[in-house]
Amino acid sequence: MNWEDIYRRKVVDAGAAMSCVESGNSIYVGGGAGAPSVLVDALCGRAAELRDVQLIHILTFIDAPYVDPKYEGSFRSNSLFIGHNVRKAVQEGRADFTPIFLSEIPGLFQKKILPIDVAIVALSPPDEHGFCSFGVEVGTTKPAAESARHIIAEVNQQMPRTLGDSFIHVSRLSQVVEVDHPLPLAVQGGNTPENMRIGHHIAGMIPDGATLQMGIGGLPDAVLQNLTNHKDLGIHTELFSDGVVSLFEQGIITCSRKTFHPGKMVAGFLFGTEQLYRFVDNNAIVELHPTDYVNDPFNIALNDNMVAINAALQVDLTGQVCADSIGPVFYSGVGGQLDFIRGAARSKGGLPIIALPSTAKNDTISRISLMLPEGSGVTTTRNDVHFIVTEYGVAELYGKTIRQRAQALINIAHPKFRDELAFAAKKIGYL
Repeated sequence: MNWEDIYRRKVVDAGAAMSCVESGNSIYVGGGAGAPSVLVDALCGRAAELRDVQLIHILTFIDAPYVDPKYEGSFRSNSLFIGHNVRKAVQEGRADFTPIFLSEIPGLFQKKILPIDVAIVALSPPDEHGFCSFGVEVGTTKPAAESARHIIAEVNQQMPRTLGDSFIHVSRLSQVVEVDHPLPLAVQGGNTPENMRIGHHIAGMIPDGATLQMGIGGLPDAVLQNLTNHKDLGIHTELFSDGVVSLFEQGIITCSRKTFHPGKMVAGFLFGTEQLYRFVDNNAIVELHPTDYVNDPFNIALNDNMVAINAALQVDLTGQVCADSIGPVFYSGVGGQLDFIRGAARSKGGLPIIALPSTAKNDTISRISLMLPEGSGVTTTRNDVHFIVTEYGVAELYGKTIRQRAQALINIAHPKFRDELAFAAKKIGYL
């Protein structure tokens, strides 16, 4: 039997596809912009028949109807990285959060620490050999699918075919639901003066030929917008968006001086506009791989001049970085921050950078504080931190004493908080 016949026999509607789900199952939901929205809706349509179904996922860029209180008892979400669509449910105790490095998520599935009964995923249409691509989200979705007992695929005509370690053959799929709808889009454009100043400071640190890691949002975009005079930059990152495409088209990103996967942009997942999705479709310069490969600090360190740029919510005067909670209230997750901070630290010429605006809530709260608020998580330890950047400059902390660290961080705090921070630091014995 050829692959086309195998494929056609597996095509069903969404309701029939989800009939294999049973009470007590663990369901992996494809992440990022590769979340299978039609299958999620079909699963919720079976809520009255199901009890105690666990939905495991990372950040997803679609609605999460399964966290609606009306589904309590039927579904319970377990986030490995908290997004806005489940944040309220997690904070109210109606959904769970599992803290984990992005590099180690595939191992949770492979070692059956988080066993997967059914993986629901979004794929590209099969190629002439019967292989579908995981498209814009390979990172944790491919390992989850490969570890699952059943794979239910939403095959989307508009999913780009990305290359790399990104394929699955149709013979591995349990059932297929064919769809044709646009992928979620990331809002582009606009930035704050603070972010642009931070981007200017970071751009001044980056040498020609460097390999970059960054995410999406205001800060990464600001950095990219300040790199227009650089040469031969490369990409090795968990995630990238349209700003990378723009620098590639300008001839600034070439990946020609990379020492690991030279000539290739390496990532785990993608999120942007249609421009990005068109760019990556069947594009040999882009390779997507699972996160236990992309985010492995030892692989990251194989890139000479690796520049890791990660955001934070707050930093204390000893250099402890909180990026996943506001006090005891969980906000996001560990993600790949420490993977890349440690990888860049071990890279020849590497630069591990933490970036954040100096204040929050209209300049009423300093993000640089004497101590992290009670209950805050330490995402990057004071022993791992190298550079902290705000709109007021760069603090180099690695190898520095507590006194030196405190003074350097006070110098890049918002001016209205510097005297207060210095007074508190002297009182506690830091200065």
